Amino acid sequence: MLNDIRDCYERGQPVLVGTTSIENSELLSGILENAKLPHNVLNAKQHAREAEIIAQAGSPKAITIATNMAGRGTDIVLGGNVENQIKFIEANPELSDADKAAQAQKLRDEWQSLHDHVVNAGGLHIIGTERHESRRVDNQLRGRAGRQGDPGSSRFYLSLDDALLRIFAGDRVRAIMDRLKMPEGEPIEAGIVSRSIESAQRKVEARNFDIRKQLLEYDDVANDQRKVIYQQRNELLETTDISELIASLRRGVFTDLVRVNVPAESVEEQWDVKALEATLDAEWQIELSLRAMMEAEPTLTDEDLLERVLAAADALYQAKIDVVGKESFGGFERNVMLQSVDSHWREHLAALDHLRQGIHLRGYAQKNPKQEYKREAFELFGQMLDMIKNDVVKMVMTVRIQSREEIDAAEAAMQQSHVENVHYEHADFNPNAAPEELMAPTAVAADNGEQLMTMGVKVGRNDPCPCGSGKKFKACHGKLA
Repeated sequence: MLNDIRDCYERGQPVLVGTTSIENSELLSGILENAKLPHNVLNAKQHAREAEIIAQAGSPKAITIATNMAGRGTDIVLGGNVENQIKFIEANPELSDADKAAQAQKLRDEWQSLHDHVVNAGGLHIIGTERHESRRVDNQLRGRAGRQGDPGSSRFYLSLDDALLRIFAGDRVRAIMDRLKMPEGEPIEAGIVSRSIESAQRKVEARNFDIRKQLLEYDDVANDQRKVIYQQRNELLETTDISELIASLRRGVFTDLVRVNVPAESVEEQWDVKALEATLDAEWQIELSLRAMMEAEPTLTDEDLLERVLAAADALYQAKIDVVGKESFGGFERNVMLQSVDSHWREHLAALDHLRQGIHLRGYAQKNPKQEYKREAFELFGQMLDMIKNDVVKMVMTVRIQSREEIDAAEAAMQQSHVENVHYEHADFNPNAAPEELMAPTAVAADNGEQLMTMGVKVGRNDPCPCGSGKKFKACHGKLA
C-alpha cells in the first residue's frame, strides 16, 4: 500500500485513502510521516477543515486519508477546486481588494494546466485499506473516482487477518494459500478471494438487517402505547373542562373498591362491610356508617351499597368545588392529571427497557420472546393506566382546601408560636449548656414522682440565641466545635 501511494505521488496523481476507523487513519498517517510523504488526515478531529481538505483532494500529488468516506457534500475536482480556494482568499482580511483579485485570476489561469496534468496521470486514485462490513460504503468510496467523465482508478488492500475474512472466510482461503505455498506478504488477486469477501459482506448485512428489523418490532409495541398516551395528553391540553373524565375515573375507582369487599351478586355473609368502612375513612376521608344503614334497611343489596358509596364520594367532591369554584378546581384537576400521566409514563418506559433487556431468556423455556414481550408490555400498560386513575382520583378526593380565614388563622398561630419559642423566661436558660442540651427535650418530675419527658423550648439553628447576644443560635451557643 505504501509503495502504491509513493508511486502515485511521484507521478503527480492524487490519492484518496479510505479507512474504517480513526485508529487506522492515525496509524496510516504515522507510516506516511516516516516515509516523508506529505498528506492530510480527514476524520472527526478535523471536522472544521473538512470541506477545505476534500476540495483540494484532487490536486497534483495530494494524499488524503479519510475515515468512512461517503458523500461528504463536496465534489472532488481534478486539479483542485479553484472556487473554494478563491473563497478563502476573499475571506482573508489582510489582503487588499486588488491582491485578492490578482491571486484569484492567477489560480484560474493555473487550474487548466493542473487539471490536464492530473488527467494524464490517471485521475484520482482510490485506495481502500480494508473492506467495510457494508458493500454500500465500499462502493461510495470507490465512486469518488471517475465522476462526471473524469478518469480514475481504485484498489482495495486486505489481509487474511482482517476481521471480515477471519470470521467468515479466513480458514478456507488460508488453506488454499497454504496449499499453493504463497510467500508471506505476496499480493493475491483471485476471483475466489473477491467472491469470499462479497459473501462475507452479504452475511454481515443480513445479520445487521435482522437486528434492525427485530429492534423495530420491539419498538412498535412502545410506539403503539405512546400514541395512546400522547393522544390522551393532547386532549387534556386542549380542553379546559375535564369534570366528566374525573367523574368517570372516580366512579370506576370507587366501584372497584366496593367490589373488593362486596362482590357483585354475592350473599351478605360474603361482605366485609367493616373493612370497606375502614378503607373509606382511612384512605378517602369518607365517614360512612354502612353497617348502621344495613341494620336500618335489612333489604339493602350490593348495588344499593355501591350507590351509597358513590353518592358519598360525589358529595365530598362537590363540597370541595363549592369552596373554591368549579373553574379553579378544574385547573387543579388538569395539572394533577398531566403530572400523573407524565410521571407514570416515564416509569413505564424505564420498565419496558428493563423488560426488553432480559426477555430473550424466555427462549430457553421454548417461548417466543417477542410474543412474551408484547404480552407483558400490554399488562404493564394496563397497570400504568390503573395507577394513573387511582393517583388522580385520590389526589382530587383527599386534597385539603382551606378558606382564607383558616389560612390567616394558621399563619397567625405560627407567628405566635415562633414568638413564644424565642421570648421565654431567661431564668431557665443556661448559657454554659451544650447545644445538644438546649435542643433536647427536658425531663420534669410529675406529682407522683415518675419521670416524664416533655418537649421543652427547642431553639432552632437559625433562631436568635436565647442568651440575648443578638446572634443566631448556630453562630453563638449552638456553634459546632
